[in-house]
Amino acid sequence: MHIARQLVSSILIIASISGFSKIAKAESLMDKTTASKRPIVLFGASSTALRPGTKTYSEILEQTFQEKNIPIEVINAGVPGNTTALALQRFQKDVLDHNPSLVVIQFGINDSAVDVWKDPPKEKPRVELPVYLTNMESMIDRIRDQNGEVILMSPQRLSWSKKTRELYGKPPYVSDDEEGFNVILDTYVAGLRELAVRKNVRFIDINEAYSKHPSDSGEPYSKLLHQDGMHPNDKGHKLVFDLLTEELSQPILK
Repeated sequence: MHIARQLVSSILIIASISGFSKIAKAESLMDKTTASKRPIVLFGASSTALRPGTKTYSEILEQTFQEKNIPIEVINAGVPGNTTALALQRFQKDVLDHNPSLVVIQFGINDSAVDVWKDPPKEKPRVELPVYLTNMESMIDRIRDQNGEVILMSPQRLSWSKKTRELYGKPPYVSDDEEGFNVILDTYVAGLRELAVRKNVRFIDINEAYSKHPSDSGEPYSKLLHQDGMHPNDKGHKLVFDLLTEELSQPILK
């Protein structure tokens, strides 16, 4: 509890100077999480999972907690290729059984994918939007039933690569448009934003942050991705880490 009180004091001092609007929630979360020592679970697909040769946001978060002597375990429960339907099959074991204080959930890219490269080509997403949103809502409700906190994160934007154009470069995707790989994903992100509002869940819009990256940094958001145009590289994970820690307690991990 002593550490928790130190964290709260730091937050309140900086808040009085900077006027952060989310301090009350951050104070409550960090106080409860640190005092109980219940872990944080990061639940998602390949954008969350550990990736050889890449320093993921979960690894940066864990390292930061260790350096600052914050006694919170970080559990990476990312599995490449997962849709929300597949994720629900492992939800009890990989999330609820840990009794987490906080679960950060990020799905959408695999759910929204229309596998036009198959024979015959698929015409619908792997998990259609209403089912995707129902699955996400189920996760939120079950975590809250255990008195856990939830943060939803939107999936990052995608960028065409040679390989993805070969596989997905036909309708409903638009291969001659730089943003044409995101036409289906955008509807899922919009639905997720609405779900977060309806469920009163904190929401980190990674997708929007990618969209703003060119104006913020002077480089295209493709520079936040590996050459496959789909998975965050070190710079992309650092962006996610920055946004997540800002949400957790804005001044504390800077």
